[in-house]
Parts: sequence; structure tokens; C-alpha cells
Amino acid sequence: MDSEMLNSNYGLLPETYLFSQIAQKIAVYQKRRPEREVIRLGIGDVTCPLVPAVIEAMHRAVDEMALAESFRGYGPEQGYEFLRRAIAEGEYSARNIDISPDEIFVSDGSKCDVANIQELFSSQCRVAIPDPVYPVYLDSNVMAGRAGTLQNDGHYSRVNYMLCNADNGFQPELPPRDTDLIYLCSPNNPTGTVLSRTTLEKLVAYALEINAMILFDAAYADYIRDDSLVHSIYEIPGAKKCAVEFHSFSKSAGFTGVRCAFTVVPHEMEQLRRMWLRRQTTKFNGVNYIVQRAAEAVYSPAGREQTRNVILRYMNNAAAIRNGLQSCGYTVFGGEHAPYIWWKLPEGTKSFDFFDRLLEECAVVGTPGSGFGPGGEGFFRLTAFGDPAKTREALIRIAAMAQ
Repeated sequence: MDSEMLNSNYGLLPETYLFSQIAQKIAVYQKRRPEREVIRLGIGDVTCPLVPAVIEAMHRAVDEMALAESFRGYGPEQGYEFLRRAIAEGEYSARNIDISPDEIFVSDGSKCDVANIQELFSSQCRVAIPDPVYPVYLDSNVMAGRAGTLQNDGHYSRVNYMLCNADNGFQPELPPRDTDLIYLCSPNNPTGTVLSRTTLEKLVAYALEINAMILFDAAYADYIRDDSLVHSIYEIPGAKKCAVEFHSFSKSAGFTGVRCAFTVVPHEMEQLRRMWLRRQTTKFNGVNYIVQRAAEAVYSPAGREQTRNVILRYMNNAAAIRNGLQSCGYTVFGGEHAPYIWWKLPEGTKSFDFFDRLLEECAVVGTPGSGFGPGGEGFFRLTAFGDPAKTREALIRIAAMAQ
């Protein structure tokens, strides 16, 4: 094949995706040390099974598919009405936010939606992202040709970076005025911190002023333990005029292997809403009926209680990790309203070097902070999604290494 036929922007990406690189390192270690159990606190994959309310709904839906009178083939690409209505009531009406079912688009994952939404915008748009940040925000725009060239400092030449660190309380500063698309994630992956209401009010007002669009990833909103904190960007006045919101059932209800999420595009941005509808009806056949009935069950009284209990289990893990690392003398962030702990490494320690040391000495896996951008260097991300007993064992091993 002639290389001129290929999208040359892919050549601007790192050689491998962050988590693929980590998986390769683990595979090499396990081949060399097959007798040692590796405890994985790296990729944010859940470990608890689906809750009973969800399983029961799936069984009922499977039975329906076995009968001619209740069988379903292709469904609506934007999602069945019953699920979009449950989302509107359970996520938004409950917070006194007016979102209608036709502003909600059900999909098979927020990662897909966050990556695909950029298709609606010009290739000349200037993107602003937090640093550090979830890699998909950046990589999807590199693939689309918006990012420019990779510089020696690890930044791309046409991307506006919003540094988030301990000095600014992990609250990003306003990006330059030439910004068109602003990516935000709260609770944040990887730092585990939450954007304040003041920060979000400032960013929404600024987006309206400079005619920019906010792409707000709220995949971890259900982990917020303080009701005074912002769960949805639409709690902020004016946000419906400038913000698209992404939610996922993956971490809130354990759907990482089932796949279901949703994106909200308000009527106040009707042209964009119609474009997203056109995009989805052209390129997507919808989430299957059985999974959508399962997602609907998350909003039932039993589903709510059961998923809250699972989230509490993970947040107990987060508290254990925070306390365990702090007792070893480390500085940590996050883990209070998110399932991620952002571990500050000893001065001068490179995060990938620390990954290798932690794997070699403790057989524990985390995620190097530099994999989330140059601003993540010197940090390390641990997740709270593991088994509680294995999480405690990992902390024992880490404490022994710290001595």
C-alpha cells in the first residue's frame, strides 16, 4: 500500500497507547516471574459483578428476545425512549435540571463519544486540554490533524494546555482566547480531584464570551460524596449554550464489559444536536436492547441502592490507599470524590522508572503519571477498583518497599 494513501496524522501519535504499553510490561514480568501474583491497581476496570437489579432486568430482556411478539431487531440509534427518559429523570430532574429525552444520546461508551465528538468540528479548531489528562481527548485530535507537531517538551504545537497541579489546586486556568474546544473532566481522571463550582462558573462564562465549546466528561460523577459539589455542568447557568456532557455506566454500574453510556447535547445548541444525531444515525446502529434494559434498571430504587453500595466499596478502597500511602510519608491527592489516587513521587523520580520499580519489587501495577501528559511527570495513579483484600496486600508491599 502506498503510504501517501494513509492518514499521516497517526504518525504524530506515541508509538503505543498508554495502557497497551503497560500491558506489554506486565506480560514480560509475568513470563519471568510466573510464581508471583501481580496486583493490578492500574487500569480503571471494575471488579465487582453487576448488581442483582441489573442482572434481573437483563434476564427479562433475554426472555423477551426469545418470543416473536416481543423480539426486537434494530433499535433507535439514539437509544430507546424508556432509557432516555429514565436518564432524564434519574440524572437531571432529580437535580432540578431540565433535560429532555431527545437531548440524550445512548451509546456503547463515553470513550467512543469523547473521541468521536470532534468529528463535528472544523479541523482548524484550536483545542484546550488539561495537563495531565485522559489520553483520548488529545489523541483523537492528533488523529484529526488539529494538534500540530510534537515538541521536545512533550506538548503539541497547536494544543492549548491548561496545567493542573497542586499549586493551583488542580483547578485549570482559563485557556488562551484562540481556543475553540475546551475539554474538562470532573471528577478528574487521572488526578482524582473535583472542579469547584467557582472554577466551572468561570469557565462557562469564558466559553460564552469567546464562543468556545466545553466538552465535559462526567464519567465519575456518581463518586462525588459531597452534594454541594457540581455533578453536572448543567448546574452552571449558561452551560446549556456551550457544553456537551458525557456520562458512562461503566464505573457507576460496572458496565465496563457490557458497554453503555450517554451524551447530552442540549436544544440550546440545536445545530450541533442535529449534527450529532445525523452522525449517530449514519455511523452507529445503537446499543442492544438487553443492555439498555439493564441500564434502565440502574435507576430503579433497588438498582440505585445496590450500585451505591458497590461505589461505597470502591471508595473504601480509595480511603485505604490514601491513608496507607500517607502513613508511609507520601503526599497524595484525590481518592475522596473519585476512585483515583494521584500519588506524588519522591523528588526527581521519573514515573515510568517508578512503574518498573513497583512492578519489580512489589508486583504491584499502577499507571505512570507521564502517560497522561508532561504535567503528570513525577506522579503515579492508583485505582480503587481492585479487590479489597488484594488492595490491602498491595499497600503492605508498598509499605515494605518504603522502609
